[in-house]
Amino acid sequence: MSLPAGFLDDLRERTSLTQVVGRKVMWDNKKSNPGKGDMWAPCPFHQEKTASFHVDDRKGFYYCFGCHAKGDAIGFVKETENVGFMEAIEILAREAGMPVPKASPQEQERADTRKTLADVMEQAVKFYRLQLHSAKATEARAYLEKRGLPESTLERFEIGFASDARTALFEALTSKNIPAEQIIEAGLCIKPDDGGKPYDRFRGRIMFPIRDARGRCIAFGGRAMDPNARAKYLNSNETPLFDKGRSLYNHGPAREASGKANALIVAEGYMDVIALAQAGFNHSVAPLGTAITENQLAMIWRICPEPVIALDGDNAGIQAARRLIDLALPLLEAGKSLRFCIMPEGLDPDDLIRAQGAEAMQKLLDNAQPMVDLLWQRETEGKTFDSPERRAALDASLRAAVKLIKDPSLRSHYGAAINERRHALFAPARSDKKPWQGGQRQPGKPWGNRAPSGPTPSAKSSMLAQSNAGPETDARVRECAILMGCINHPVLAEKFETRLERAHFLSPDLQQIRVALLSSLSETPHLAETDQREHLIDRMTAILGFEPLAKLLSIGQVRANPYLRIGADAELAEQAIHEELAKHAAILGIVEEIKDAEEEITGVADEGLTWRLQQAREAQNKISHESLGGDSAGVSDESGLSKGLQELIDQKIWEKKKH
Repeated sequence: MSLPAGFLDDLRERTSLTQVVGRKVMWDNKKSNPGKGDMWAPCPFHQEKTASFHVDDRKGFYYCFGCHAKGDAIGFVKETENVGFMEAIEILAREAGMPVPKASPQEQERADTRKTLADVMEQAVKFYRLQLHSAKATEARAYLEKRGLPESTLERFEIGFASDARTALFEALTSKNIPAEQIIEAGLCIKPDDGGKPYDRFRGRIMFPIRDARGRCIAFGGRAMDPNARAKYLNSNETPLFDKGRSLYNHGPAREASGKANALIVAEGYMDVIALAQAGFNHSVAPLGTAITENQLAMIWRICPEPVIALDGDNAGIQAARRLIDLALPLLEAGKSLRFCIMPEGLDPDDLIRAQGAEAMQKLLDNAQPMVDLLWQRETEGKTFDSPERRAALDASLRAAVKLIKDPSLRSHYGAAINERRHALFAPARSDKKPWQGGQRQPGKPWGNRAPSGPTPSAKSSMLAQSNAGPETDARVRECAILMGCINHPVLAEKFETRLERAHFLSPDLQQIRVALLSSLSETPHLAETDQREHLIDRMTAILGFEPLAKLLSIGQVRANPYLRIGADAELAEQAIHEELAKHAAILGIVEEIKDAEEEITGVADEGLTWRLQQAREAQNKISHESLGGDSAGVSDESGLSKGLQELIDQKIWEKKKH
């Protein structure tokens, strides 16, 4: 079966050899450079331990330096899948979303038409280039000079001009014996409905040729010189050559430059790309007058696995970036994402470079945000979350967005990143200024005439000052208990999710387990509790790289607590988790208050200070050493837990009383 001319080129263009080969090999991460499409692996065609099999993704070829196997994506599928040529074509075309054309006279005719139309487009490029140097283009040349485009740039991007004459291009092309039907089919001219003479589509515009990755001119973009024109920018209509949703401006040159820069910039329009290229950022492309499509995103990722989307700093640019998130989320893979570089308000890349230079642009690119940051900003910016309902709405929108990600591992990492941001947003606010900072207490609690100068030696040696290890040890026991109860009872974990997010864990390893638990909750399906628990542990283990229960069970107090075990009465388990969360929050608050007080105490009799602070420590210890899951009367309420210490603070226990 014969295929139409150009089909195989298009198929290879839309196929990533790295992805095709990656299904059969394990890449050598030390030798491979994914950003440049330079990949190495042990050869799949012969037994070896070293990575001698090389894939050049940009050129679309592989070669083994051991057995000398070589070929392209089609050949690789033939060899590894044991299929024929057409079957390999069908496999690759199906993955690329391309229908395999049937051999027919009509299809051959369409292929011939595309080749003919490409020749017509080249004639138009030459015509517009000549027109730019004519007397009619004086204003256009002045505009381009004002925009800082020298003749070398005009030649490089083949910029031309279409005069106001209604049929200038049509007459020029027909004079070369090009049929009117071909000129119209190429999108260069329009045939009136009344059957009159065809007229030029582009008039009074600066012309930008649009070429595909193979270098063929497939369309034009025109920038109006008249400020009152209906459209500032006008692109060719869709033709047998041009599908705007599958095309990128500056595609071919940017692909080549990206291999050297290991980067790619996606700007909004032609002038941005040209300005970036002039400033040394040759690795720049732009969509063609529409939001980025799924096909364009696939093309962009073929060039670079983590391109930077550089959009204008106005509201339209920001909204375009945020819409792109929803398109990209289902398509994300490990090592394939987006970063966002939002220009200063009111500026585009062209404006920024002309005003501040290439260094300013590079600085913005270096600080481009990962997509998760923009997702978080989109869902939270300008909103207030001062009620459970508003927080629940935020949870719902974030979970809906994260669930769009198909890759389970990546979805888990996004969930963890989102939960970290939620914790930072919803954690109880702590003032940087301490109650007694600056030698003055807060209103209503005067210092008197004393000025702070630090604790006395006797205070430093007190039981309170020597107890640095105590709170951390107690906190670790409670943190383990909270995590154990939540993992063994996933339904309760979901119920306490907000309090878990706000909880402050002192142990770094348990904090890691807490984050994994929170990120895994959204991935836990509605199953029977035992199955739900197993699924939750599997998800957490995948994130952590170790089985979390083994670490939690290492503490005897936690291991022996009947309320935290599998199968414990749900009501008692809920009460136990609730109490431990409340105690944990209150005790850490008490510890912090004592530390603040200790830092500020001064000017008192050592004996009296030692006694009073010892009483404060004993009050804290009484709360801290309540048995897990035991009688918690009077301590399950966080305000009640700190009441005793607050009374001591209000009584100014650090001051020596006058008798």
